[in-house]
Amino acid sequence: MRPFVLGAVAYDPKVVTIWDGFKLFFEERGLPFDYVLFHNYERQVAAHFAGVIDVAWNSPLAWIQAERIASRTGRRATAVAMRDTDQDLTSVVVVRADDPAQNVSGLRGRRVGVGAGDSPQATLIPLWSLQQQGLDTSADVSVVRHDLLVGKHGDHIGGERVAMEALLKGEVDAACILDANLVGFAADGTAPAHRVRVLHRTAPYDHCNFTILDGVDGAACERFVSLLMGMSWDDPSVRRLMDLEGLKAWRPGRTEGYAQLDAACTTFGTIDAFVASVG
Repeated sequence: MRPFVLGAVAYDPKVVTIWDGFKLFFEERGLPFDYVLFHNYERQVAAHFAGVIDVAWNSPLAWIQAERIASRTGRRATAVAMRDTDQDLTSVVVVRADDPAQNVSGLRGRRVGVGAGDSPQATLIPLWSLQQQGLDTSADVSVVRHDLLVGKHGDHIGGERVAMEALLKGEVDAACILDANLVGFAADGTAPAHRVRVLHRTAPYDHCNFTILDGVDGAACERFVSLLMGMSWDDPSVRRLMDLEGLKAWRPGRTEGYAQLDAACTTFGTIDAFVASVG
């Protein structure tokens, strides 16, 4: 029986451990399963449309790419599942604690540090949010990108860490990062809480999802999603996998949480060339 094949991006060595564990989990429950790892999301999205994989573990930007390519080619992309921790995230624009700025207008003429250029949480969404607050990010500020591992859409958080370090060194005047990473950076000493403060917070948005395209084996997909939803963090046999993947429960996929990123991609033209090359 042909395995149900998943695509994922290898942003960290733990990815192999995670999907080896999921492969065993699915196969023990009667679903033949395999996975393919990609160096970057653009290769993964292109491979999905080429029929190499059945389901993609997509970043939010990869979801927008897939959705737009599907629209151009007369196909349909569906988000079938996501983690509980993928829902209702926010990004923050952080300044040093003693910075005089009291709102985003105080950043005019100054330097704003961001993550990699393709990071939804550390670049695209916060910059778009600043624009909605009346700050033209192409003219009113100098955007300083920290392009670590472009193609992995910021999953590794390395660009955010460097942006925070640049803020504390005075190399930039503000840094854009995921709210949860601000908490983590305070805990690990990268950015002690007393040295920084939040100047601006974005509206909530969603992150990764499992994406399928029309034409996938419906029975296999239904079994895949059913098994995911049946995972319980209280079950010791799967708790380690869920912890590695950063969730307590799987949720049905939803797409309304991608509106800000979709608008950012339209505003900045971030994915236009790639979408055109595939679709």
